[in-house]
Amino acid sequence: MTTQALKYQSQSVAKLYFIAAMVLFAGQILFGVTLGLQYLIGDLFFPYIPFNIARMVHTNLLIVWLLFGFMGAAYYMIPEEAETELHSPALAIALFWIFLIAGAATILGYLLVPYAKLAELTGNDLLQTMGREFLEQPLPTKVGIVVVALGFLFNISMTVLKGRKTAITLVLLMGLWGLALMFLFSFVNPHNLVRDKMYWWFVVHLWVEGVWELILASLLAYVLVKTTGVDREVIDKWMYIIIAFALMSGLLGTGHHFFFIGMPGYWLWIGSIFSALEPLPFFLMAVFAFNMVQQRRRNHPNQAAVLWAVGTSVMGFLGAGLWGFIHTLAPVNYYTHGSQITAAHGHLAFFGAYVMVVIAIISYAMPTLRGRLANSQKSQALEMWSFWVMCIGMGIMVLALTAAGTVQVWLQRLPETNALGFMATQDELRIFYWVRIGGGITFLIGQFMYFASFFVGGQHVLPGDKHHKHGHDSHGGAGSNPLHAQPAQRLNGRI
Repeated sequence: MTTQALKYQSQSVAKLYFIAAMVLFAGQILFGVTLGLQYLIGDLFFPYIPFNIARMVHTNLLIVWLLFGFMGAAYYMIPEEAETELHSPALAIALFWIFLIAGAATILGYLLVPYAKLAELTGNDLLQTMGREFLEQPLPTKVGIVVVALGFLFNISMTVLKGRKTAITLVLLMGLWGLALMFLFSFVNPHNLVRDKMYWWFVVHLWVEGVWELILASLLAYVLVKTTGVDREVIDKWMYIIIAFALMSGLLGTGHHFFFIGMPGYWLWIGSIFSALEPLPFFLMAVFAFNMVQQRRRNHPNQAAVLWAVGTSVMGFLGAGLWGFIHTLAPVNYYTHGSQITAAHGHLAFFGAYVMVVIAIISYAMPTLRGRLANSQKSQALEMWSFWVMCIGMGIMVLALTAAGTVQVWLQRLPETNALGFMATQDELRIFYWVRIGGGITFLIGQFMYFASFFVGGQHVLPGDKHHKHGHDSHGGAGSNPLHAQPAQRLNGRI
């Protein structure tokens, strides 16, 4: 493999993580389409893949592949940001295989062994941690995640300590250390149901609406630094403002999950007020991304990565911001809680905020991991089409689920008398579920278009190509001076 586009050879370990992330991403979407069909064909694949198992695999694959993506991004970004080789590439590769094998074994356990039997076989009686949504992993898997996380954090922290410190790496480290620390609450499973749900939200909410937002901000800032050439001090200031609002609103915003689990009534006010502020960091992120692209000082040849970065800010604002806000106030949430509106918000928020930013960093990094600055125009054109097809597919799904949730509330929860039961209401929502399937299949097509773009040939942009002018990657100095590249070298043919 040619790695002349890489500044540091140890960055190449990220390739394993990115490939694994994309394979698991495909599995997640296939199980998602299966779930959508099971809403309409209740005994589909029964008893081999019942609905509860398919849903567990779908959500667990989402978490695991995003973690692979975050880890790969860190291994790629940190050597370049710290201006030194990774502390231990061998440790990074070893942890990759440990995590992949443990994850695959866990998914196979879900599919092949009844869940109660799996709990018995994996020592759940010793320390009861299984049976909670998103945290269904057996005890050995949870312990393995902690071991892998500690090894990973040791590796990247040592790299940062021996090299240059930048705002991007410090924010990324805060997010990754916070992610690991919050996961420890998955081992706490009190018998008191109120405390149990409170600690459960410490993991789930403080991941996706807390520390993960720091990871998101650092990844987005890195891609924009590299593709726009805007001064680092400008991007750093934006990033600090965004994470300040994210933490200010996100930490106390946890209260919107405490509305109806038996917590004191003041959480109705705290949760509503701070949750209403949660769209602000995502709005600032959208303004940030558009401003940086408008002020760009270089025309980077990888325009597909720029599209994913800008798309992240827009879709993140719509999913995590707007769709979160529409049902986060306590008087509204009283009716919408646990409805299909929640599912609409969850799908669009995860896709916009986290799926797209991981794809953005992969879109930027993978060409360099394969020895080029950017893929060919043909490859990027297909990749950009995949962006639009995935966004359209997700949009169809989210609008269908939003409509289904609205009708669900109207039929099942609003009437004081003669309200329909849950299953009777579900029968009335079938048309929306068929539309949701259409959106899911459209998204799946877009996903495979994205995968196909990696195998499209053409004239790939190599280091030294006189294709564009590079802006200086400034670290807080004055303007960027364009550096003229050497005469063009082109790589023709298939990857």
